[in-house]
Amino acid sequence: MLNNERLEFLGDAILDAIIGDIVYKHFEGKREGFLTNTRSKIVQRETLNKLAVQIGLDKLIKYSSRSSSHNSYMYGNAFEAFIGAIYLDRGYKHCKQFIEEQIIDRYIDLDKISRKEMNFKSKLIEWSQKNKMEVSFELIEQFVDQDGNPVFQTEIHIEGLSAGTGTGYSKKESQQNAAQMAIKKVRDTVFLSTVHEIKSQRTIAAESTAEAEKKEDIIGEEEKDNLSETDGFSYALTDSRQENAEMETREGSLLSEKEIPQTISVAEPSLQGEKAETDEAGVPQNSLSTNRQTAK
Repeated sequence: MLNNERLEFLGDAILDAIIGDIVYKHFEGKREGFLTNTRSKIVQRETLNKLAVQIGLDKLIKYSSRSSSHNSYMYGNAFEAFIGAIYLDRGYKHCKQFIEEQIIDRYIDLDKISRKEMNFKSKLIEWSQKNKMEVSFELIEQFVDQDGNPVFQTEIHIEGLSAGTGTGYSKKESQQNAAQMAIKKVRDTVFLSTVHEIKSQRTIAAESTAEAEKKEDIIGEEEKDNLSETDGFSYALTDSRQENAEMETREGSLLSEKEIPQTISVAEPSLQGEKAETDEAGVPQNSLSTNRQTAK
């Protein structure tokens, strides 16, 4: 079976350009962010699906049973392909005229849709940041439906408390659906009071932990200071001992130097006596006299 993916690609680009042109001229003086958000609300899948049904395009679509459950995408894709076909057949001018006269004027209130909140996830995150709440998005299940299409299920927790679940054919779609449910949930005073109570307990616990860590840091610094002082005292004691040892060594050396000359002076007379008893040839006289007696 033939598909319209190429026409969808072209129609998506043409639709963005034409809607951007219309929004730009309708909202004079508005900033770029506002214009982008308004255009996104018009060309998003939910809006295109609705437009396709309103103009009867859903009755002209042929699809396989595999794609039948995926109609949250199918009608919007068909609408984009339809716009692409008009552009190829009649050109940009006639395509823009068709969208303005047959789509915008009949089915879309630009002022109303510009005020409508569509990005529920962004709105929820903005609320959580303003109120300093912890919000988490968790993919809790992913499966395939009976026609083989992937399905995602997301759950949102606010301060650890479940606030809503959403299902979709993409993670983004499931998160948006879950966020939409969570936004409704936070408007419930009972749920909101429970969330605030949990937040207060978390804040107290966090402050206690921070205080304990601060005390540990102070104790650690004091122990380091005490250790440094002890090390300094040890070093001073060691230096003192070394100085005493060096002084004792120097005193011992001086004492030895004084004793050495006395030893030499005692030995010198003996040497002089021996020299006196030698003859001119250097032979001791005692030895000569002994030899003479032996000869006799």
